Amino acid sequence: EIISMADSTTTIDDIEGELFKIERIREILVRRESELRYMMDDIQLCKEISRLKKELQKLIALPETEKSNEEKQKEEELVQQIHKLVETRDFLVDDVEFERLREKEEDKEMAEFLQSKLSKSYLQKASRWLMTPVKEKKMTSREQQTSAPYMTKTGLTLLKECCGFTCSIM
Repeated sequence: EIISMADSTTTIDDIEGELFKIERIREILVRRESELRYMMDDIQLCKEISRLKKELQKLIALPETEKSNEEKQKEEELVQQIHKLVETRDFLVDDVEFERLREKEEDKEMAEFLQSKLSKSYLQKASRWLMTPVKEKKMTSREQQTSAPYMTKTGLTLLKECCGFTCSIM
């Protein structure tokens, strides 16, 4: 007699459902890791921009008649460095947006696959999984404390809040 590893009440649909859930969690974790990497890069860029701006403000505070040629040159270099970092950050935000659109397309393709391949009962279970957002640990960052109602934010939203429209650095 052949003995299965699964208990007698476990069906193939149950196993496929559990595998789907695990795969979905893995995808969510990979996406979150990517968002966190983007946010880390953004924070580093913001810190560097802030540091350069402080240095530039010290030079700007000097009267123009008292500035040496080296200080004028340093002022110009700082402006160029800040400009380059802002451009780099713009590329970063564009990458985040591209990733968001790619993920949206992947989700759409997954939903279409599920509709075409899986049983209706399982499809109902899976669609709940696809449509239910993963609860993220509530952070106490300044950006989220100032937001009206709490909602899960994408990396793009966090980036825009950190150094975009509402950031004191920019």
